[in-house]
Amino acid sequence: MRPISLRALTRPLPTRRKPPTSRPYAVQAPGAPAFQVFNRHTKWLQKERAASNAQLSRTVDGVKDEVARRLCERLLDINPNRRFPHVLDLGANACNIARVLTEPDPDPHSTQPVTEPLATRYSITDITCADSSRILLHRDDTLPFNDAIAVTRDVLPSLEALPYAPASFDAVFSSLSLHWINDLPSVLAQINAVLKPDAPFLAAMHGGDSLFELRQALQLAEQDRRGGVSTHTSPLADVRDMGSLLQRSGFALLTVDVDDIVVDYPDVYALMQDLQAMGESNAVLGREMGGMQRDVLLAADGIYRELHGNPDGSVPATFRQIYMIGWKEAPGQEKPLPRGSGQVNLKDVLEGGS
Repeated sequence: MRPISLRALTRPLPTRRKPPTSRPYAVQAPGAPAFQVFNRHTKWLQKERAASNAQLSRTVDGVKDEVARRLCERLLDINPNRRFPHVLDLGANACNIARVLTEPDPDPHSTQPVTEPLATRYSITDITCADSSRILLHRDDTLPFNDAIAVTRDVLPSLEALPYAPASFDAVFSSLSLHWINDLPSVLAQINAVLKPDAPFLAAMHGGDSLFELRQALQLAEQDRRGGVSTHTSPLADVRDMGSLLQRSGFALLTVDVDDIVVDYPDVYALMQDLQAMGESNAVLGREMGGMQRDVLLAADGIYRELHGNPDGSVPATFRQIYMIGWKEAPGQEKPLPRGSGQVNLKDVLEGGS
């Protein structure tokens, strides 16, 4: 039998700690919770790498240039007596808006074309172009349009925190950048704040079923080859969501519409290469790292052709844009008529014209 040590018996017992008088709990930080969908650093890297090859970057600017033109043409619906001396282009990319504003004959398809640039017609003399990518923002800083309008390029750490004072701009544009914003309600509220009273906000963003052909082909290919689906395309806002968000952000006299641009590609590989050169690759948090497996790409190309292919062997890619116009409220601003106040039945007008 093992002997018991007398020293062990006389050792004092350890002192028990008193329970804390108050127990700490995990609490929500003040303010609204930060909702993160996209990795801002990844998107910044994608845009920097894409713009580093300026020649290739310019060759894939077709969609961005066309959307910028269609957005700026909506200025023609505004009273030509309005003046917007200083405007902001938020998420300016390569200053596509500034270039379009200085182009002559901005509405060449009209029966009565306007031959002067929009910047001249609406007295736009200064434009502040803001973006997070320095290389992309300065890609075209030597082109002639820089001499036609005073362009200030601001490189921002994030497009979700605007550093501008309230009531700083006569108008705000944003073309094909808002679809990468995490906290869209906050950004819209900040845009409303930097606008002067009775000033317009004009924007275009990818939304709805944009690139639905590619989404469907990738999902079916992964389901067939891997037995599951991973995120390869970004979630996009719907047109109804944008109308509600604009209204909640304090904008009035809203106009929201949808337009499609369909581009034909020789195959799915050319489409994905163009998206990468445009800086529009997937940047969703938690996405699968690395490239897609070869067998998934081969299957996706075959599915794409079978479901959506053109007779000539090419494949269409539908870029769906949501265009929106909202005005900052001001005293004396025009108000929409109340619901039910119309005196003419639209059905009678449509049937009478048929």
